[in-house]
Amino acid sequence: MAQAIDHPHAIIVGLDTMQGLQAARILAERGVPIVAIASHPAHYACRTNVCERIIIADTHSQEVIRVLEREADKFDRKPVVIPCDDAQVGVISRHRDRIEDSYHVPLPAQDVIDLMLDKVAFYSYAQQAGLPIPTTVFVRSREDAIRAANQLSFPVAVKPPSKAGRWAKHTTMKAFKLEDADGLLAFYDEHHDWSDLLIVQEWVEGSDAELYSCNCYFDATSTPLVTFVARKIRQWPPRVGDSSLGVECQNDLVADVAVKLFGGVGYRGLGYLEMKRDARSGEYLIMEPNVGRPTGRSAIAEAGGVELLYTLYCDTVGLPLPPGREQSFTGVKWINLRKDTQSALFSWRRKELTLRQWWESWRGPKAYAVWSLRDPRPFFSDLATSLRRLLGGGERKRDARVF
Repeated sequence: MAQAIDHPHAIIVGLDTMQGLQAARILAERGVPIVAIASHPAHYACRTNVCERIIIADTHSQEVIRVLEREADKFDRKPVVIPCDDAQVGVISRHRDRIEDSYHVPLPAQDVIDLMLDKVAFYSYAQQAGLPIPTTVFVRSREDAIRAANQLSFPVAVKPPSKAGRWAKHTTMKAFKLEDADGLLAFYDEHHDWSDLLIVQEWVEGSDAELYSCNCYFDATSTPLVTFVARKIRQWPPRVGDSSLGVECQNDLVADVAVKLFGGVGYRGLGYLEMKRDARSGEYLIMEPNVGRPTGRSAIAEAGGVELLYTLYCDTVGLPLPPGREQSFTGVKWINLRKDTQSALFSWRRKELTLRQWWESWRGPKAYAVWSLRDPRPFFSDLATSLRRLLGGGERKRDARVF
């Protein structure tokens, strides 16, 4: 049925991300013509065969807005613009007034984006709204670090408000786990110049499998048209990395918190909420939201028969909504083959995972993060790049110490 519909284009901003590649593939399979914009032409995702065109431009600056303005008269109907990382959401949202006459921009209001993308603002809002978050201290000075060391229970996680800027120049890690007050103060003394502010939170105990997520889509009236809950099985790097293996699951509590959070701020567009179940107390605590974009593991929804991205697309351009918008809980899995192999080997070497458990975790229906039989070049490009880095010693040694 999708192939019989005359679809407007989708513009994937940030094809050079895993979620950008997945979004392009998902919509292309439903008959949507794809034009993509990417910053890095050598990225494995730019080897895909599903795009009509790939435009190379800086997707994290106003250059992407200028590209969209330049390309506008090449479409006979308004395309849908889909940014694929936080920086792209930010730049497109801030300058949406320049392109909204020519493009659909399915994003929430700017103040909502600012609230959700600014970790300090978000955690402060969550505290006021009574949403469950770990105990948090914002550290702007050594005096704040001493206060955090005295107030918080250890271990703690230390992370920046944003991974961009100076933080990204020093490490690929999203957060560091520190075991005691001395370790926190030493970390601050050595690395405080990585960010003007550090977020220090009590560590939520539990394995990677205690991490749950809800991907969702809200229409212009803030009505949730789609929710899809899954949990991680493994991630890479372990404990503070990105999902490498996930599985669909039923968890009404996580879905309800996501609907309460996004619905409470008049949300519109794609949303994502990650929560972790504390192994000691059993309490579910918010780790982070993502806004306005697909996430790395959001393609598990389509694998489970739930049309997350196509619902956004149809709702935005005024097409009938697809019927597949509710979970049937088939237990479908999502896997990043390369990264999950790294994660499983890490756990196996530490005797935290047996070979049988590894094999069992891969069994069953699944979707792949990068691999595609119809579109294999991105997978082999990613594999070749990773092998070159491995042989060249490209791993950042300073990141290993967190484990």
